[in-house]
Amino acid sequence: MHLLTILILGIVEGVTEFLPVSSTGHLILASALLGYDENYWKVFNIVIQLGAILAIVVLYWRTLWAVVAGLVRRDPTSIRFVRNVLIAFIPAAVIGLALHKAIEALLGNAEIVAVALVAGGIAILVIERLVKETNIVGVAEIPMKTVIAIGFIQCLSMVPGVSRAGATILGALSLGVERRTAAEFSFFLAIPTMIGASALELVKNRHELMSGIGAGPGAIAIGFVVSFVVALVVVRGFVHFVSRHGFAPFAWYRIVVGAAALAWIAAR
Repeated sequence: MHLLTILILGIVEGVTEFLPVSSTGHLILASALLGYDENYWKVFNIVIQLGAILAIVVLYWRTLWAVVAGLVRRDPTSIRFVRNVLIAFIPAAVIGLALHKAIEALLGNAEIVAVALVAGGIAILVIERLVKETNIVGVAEIPMKTVIAIGFIQCLSMVPGVSRAGATILGALSLGVERRTAAEFSFFLAIPTMIGASALELVKNRHELMSGIGAGPGAIAIGFVVSFVVALVVVRGFVHFVSRHGFAPFAWYRIVVGAAALAWIAAR
């Protein structure tokens, strides 16, 4: 059972981190369904997020390496790329630190997650109908005002169940960014956002980590690898899928899962 929980949580994190369905929301619902002790798995859930982030670094290493090399040469495109990612990250960093306790109080509330899943699904369907074709292609080509707006929209994902990927991708689409670029900008923005959030949680939970309370290093290592491998597969296929089919399938998935979760909560 212990190994099964490790595998389930690793798969859930890897599958949902970069899809517009909310990884945090799915982990909260998984904890409610499995009935496990949240405090025991708290550090585990934090660290395995970094496995999913590593998948982005591996998949886009050529792009990231080209950006680093461009920075050395003071290439304008590379400078705009890094500028856009860092500026979009700032609102989440500031607001996240300021409202950290309030955000933490929402975690573990499966009902909020279920409502947010349904509401987010409806929002995706609406945006999909309204979105128009655009010529904003490439992370470095996103205008500054759009970058700032996406950064603030990302903060909506502090409510569990909203989805960081969903907020940033659909926010970018509604602001005129092309689908593939919107998805890739969300991936790159996840690197500083998730590393920062994970570092903050690890510092807060350092005593639990050092004392050995909760899942041990072996369990964390397995979960990290599972999250990494699954995220590699999911991200590779996600960009191609949305380029052809859009985001409506994810919207309907959110609505079905959220409605089912609300029914389950009401029946408990």
